[in-house]
Amino acid sequence: MEFSTERLTIRPFNRNDLQDVFTIYNNDDTCKYLLHDKWTHENMHERFNKKLENRVLTKETNLSLAVVNDTKVIGDLSVWYTDMKDTVEIGYSFSNEASGKGYATEAVSSLVKKLFVDFAVHRIQANLDARNKASQRLCERIGMRKEAHFIQDFWNKGEWTDSIVYGMLFSDLKLRK
Repeated sequence: MEFSTERLTIRPFNRNDLQDVFTIYNNDDTCKYLLHDKWTHENMHERFNKKLENRVLTKETNLSLAVVNDTKVIGDLSVWYTDMKDTVEIGYSFSNEASGKGYATEAVSSLVKKLFVDFAVHRIQANLDARNKASQRLCERIGMRKEAHFIQDFWNKGEWTDSIVYGMLFSDLKLRK
């Protein structure tokens, strides 16, 4: 899957993207609310190779997409099917330098539209660490609704954390102009 927005190209990762992706994930602030720790020089090839393999979205395989501005990868979009019929979960990370320019909103909203139209998914959801206010704002900007707030339901990085679930149906997308 490859597509473009006004300012971005969204495509599968290629080998030349390693350094840009390492810059995104070798950052404490970016990884603070993710399930994994920041990437290191020792593990970056192993972690990046998994992204290279995730080129097609199927019931069995995840999809990882590079968000490219000009020639630089500024973001990473992930999609995978959940156990519920026609339901996918999305995840995203962006470089600090992309912050505040609307790139994340542009990329994620385009991905959501593509998933509804091209993959005919019924529902899209995002599960986030409740402390991640920027991610909550992004979900709300693209038209997702906050559906649940679970208290200390997830053990991550040595502590109990709250989780928030955002969800969206195709009908929610149509309501947005």
